[in-house]
Amino acid sequence: MSDPVIREIGAEEFERVWPLFQAVLAGGDTYMYPPDLGIDRACAMWTTPPSRCFVSERDGVVLGCYRLAPNQIGLGDHVANGSYMVAPQARGQGIASALCEHSLEQARQAGFTAMQFNCVVASNAIAVRLWLRHGFRIVGQVPGAFRHAQLGPTDIYVMHRAL
Repeated sequence: MSDPVIREIGAEEFERVWPLFQAVLAGGDTYMYPPDLGIDRACAMWTTPPSRCFVSERDGVVLGCYRLAPNQIGLGDHVANGSYMVAPQARGQGIASALCEHSLEQARQAGFTAMQFNCVVASNAIAVRLWLRHGFRIVGQVPGAFRHAQLGPTDIYVMHRAL
């Protein structure tokens, strides 16, 4: 088995990550996106510049993906935002950590000075620990801002780190 490769993809390849996208959204426990989000809208959000989409794959199998984009437009576009998904069968293999490291380097190369996550679901302990390990800090908490499929209203964290 070869090592995973992370590479940028465009709209023409987004269908490769779509099954992973659907699996993550169906859980209703990590993303604000509605579970019935369509492929066209998801593709536009993740691949239309200034958004960039990257995929992690091994031997042609998609293991995970991430989106890198400015966190805000205009006077806030020096801060990056990242969104990450890992295939259920690839969890626990260091894929999310590799995606995070890759995204931080891509953000630096693109001239961003920081990265911010606007909505890390507080109950997603694995993600919170991962982001903390990669130098992010919890800079805010919004009570009940996420309608978790199993837990109901759940807090979200805003997490940030300088690059």
